[in-house]
Amino acid sequence: MTDQQTGTTKALPDEVRAAVRETWALGDYSRYCKELDIQQLGRELVDACGIGASQRVLDVGAGAGNVAICAAEAGADVVASDITVENMKAGEREASERGVELEWVEGDAQALPFGDSEFDVVTSSAGAMFAPDHQAVADELLRVCRPGGTIGMANFTPDGLAAEFFAVLAPYLPPPPPDAPSPLMWGDEAHVRELFGDRVSSLEASERELVETVPGSPTEYCDLYKRTFGPAVAAFASVEDDPERSANLDREFLEFATNANAGPPEGPTELRFEYLLVLALRRG
Repeated sequence: MTDQQTGTTKALPDEVRAAVRETWALGDYSRYCKELDIQQLGRELVDACGIGASQRVLDVGAGAGNVAICAAEAGADVVASDITVENMKAGEREASERGVELEWVEGDAQALPFGDSEFDVVTSSAGAMFAPDHQAVADELLRVCRPGGTIGMANFTPDGLAAEFFAVLAPYLPPPPPDAPSPLMWGDEAHVRELFGDRVSSLEASERELVETVPGSPTEYCDLYKRTFGPAVAAFASVEDDPERSANLDREFLEFATNANAGPPEGPTELRFEYLLVLALRRG
């Protein structure tokens, strides 16, 4: 790491980077976010961080811009960064439709292509948590945030519904790097405190809920995921030539959605995912 810009020693290897990008580019992430109102995470994070005019903001793992577009609408000067360029292109179209401008930059959360202390606020909503080297990610979030600036994250918890969701898909997806901790550890307050250490002057964490709603049945909920959410699309594609495994995945995914449904019997289907909202101030 240089004084002004990160090095590449902790960047994802090219083959891993390509595989991650390919998985998350499958489906239609923008549609997924719109139909399930994933942007509710963005709105909450922007409000919690107090983002507004005159601030320079970086959103890491931005996807289709759930946080970044909301931050731009609040008047901030925003950079959205993600490893999956295809999803950012959808975000660019969405931002244009909503009449806001922001910068979109391809970037690895473990080796961000920005200088030291460039941003007043650095955010990530269910994005940077999926990079395998948690310490490298924490180091980079701190590095690009100015002293006294805010780091805000929304991360799914290890003991909530997201754990059950990913447990269904995991056997049908390529295994993670052997030493990589679970992405859901980012939703554990003690883990986050350890990653940031004494480089933050304060850290507040609170548990919140993301409510995903579809008008119809759990079957329709599953169908939406199978068409739009990259890892789900990848999981089902991996078994399309194996009728028995394909049937098993269909059954397991529907059982998950049915058992987790918190909506009324006649609909809509509602699944409630717990996440940890983290607000940290970089030590000056």
